[in-house]
Amino acid sequence: MDILELIQSNLLTPIILFFLFGIIAARIKSDLKIPEAISEFLPIYLLAAIGLHGGIEMRKTGFEEMLIPMLVAIGLSLLFTLNHYQILRRLGKFNIFDSYALASTYGAVGAVTFSVGLSFLKNQGVTSEGYLAAILAVLEPAAFIMAIFLTNMAVSKQIRSKKQSFSKDDTSDIDIGMKETKTKLSQVLQESITGKAIVILLGSIVIGYIIGEEGFEPISIVFDELFTGAIVIFMIEMGIIAGQRLEDIKKVGMFLTAFAIIMPTFNGIIGVLVSTALGLSLGGAVMFGLLLASASFIAAPAVLRHAIPQANPSLYITSALGITFPYNIIVLLPIMFTVSTWVHGEEAIDLFNYVTKVFI
Repeated sequence: MDILELIQSNLLTPIILFFLFGIIAARIKSDLKIPEAISEFLPIYLLAAIGLHGGIEMRKTGFEEMLIPMLVAIGLSLLFTLNHYQILRRLGKFNIFDSYALASTYGAVGAVTFSVGLSFLKNQGVTSEGYLAAILAVLEPAAFIMAIFLTNMAVSKQIRSKKQSFSKDDTSDIDIGMKETKTKLSQVLQESITGKAIVILLGSIVIGYIIGEEGFEPISIVFDELFTGAIVIFMIEMGIIAGQRLEDIKKVGMFLTAFAIIMPTFNGIIGVLVSTALGLSLGGAVMFGLLLASASFIAAPAVLRHAIPQANPSLYITSALGITFPYNIIVLLPIMFTVSTWVHGEEAIDLFNYVTKVFI
């Protein structure tokens, strides 16, 4: 099956169809909406299911197997965040605050996108390494912390330059005004780690690790068999929100629209190739690539609204949810699956196992 056939097949899955249905409902201004209680419950359920499976897989494989992929994922995420900033700042001509906010949004990960990716692989009859859920939890705060740190450095540089150009009497006012734009890293770290998404994900991973497959069996009907159905309902909500954001796409401009498509594609394919070299399976490489290709539209607004309040929320929310999310789940997933299929052929090299055998 080539890429176009895979995209067409993906379009006809219930998850994508219900997402498109939500967009249509929003565009025709229907009063359809998912009850607020359900909207709050579904992300918690999905993250709990992902975490439980991840913890069970970690118990089977051990921490050592996931260590190198996790470190590589963190390194790539931070590298991509810096790359995003340079592109947005130098080519896109965005201000410092918008550039770092967008860079961290695309350096972080999307838990909802991850859930859709798991369902996509299930439809293809392919599995992935469960410990990727733990990498998902680690990557979420990493990009935000780097962005806030670099933003604070930029603000400090501005303070120094302002002091040099003003008289001594004016420097106290400059200090007060500029320091108000700085954010404590400890505050960002706390907000990132103690956010409900990370808490439920990490907690579920620990519980999954403790109970193992035997302990999971009694609750498998809830956290396994109902998983895809829950995503379908949640996709209606995501479709409605994305549909309401379509008008805002005109406001973000052509550059950011292109960025929101090109960069996830580049990041995702790099992720597939690197993870294949590390020895991840066909499905694991797809999910690893998806971690690097996705953009955060749930955690990002909550963190950035406090961390970089000078940034324009409509830019990072609209680009992540209105452009990148639909593109990732409809088009990029099949592309990465095809690339992963190619590189996992008989000639593919398991670089990680080769290096460990030779040097360890």
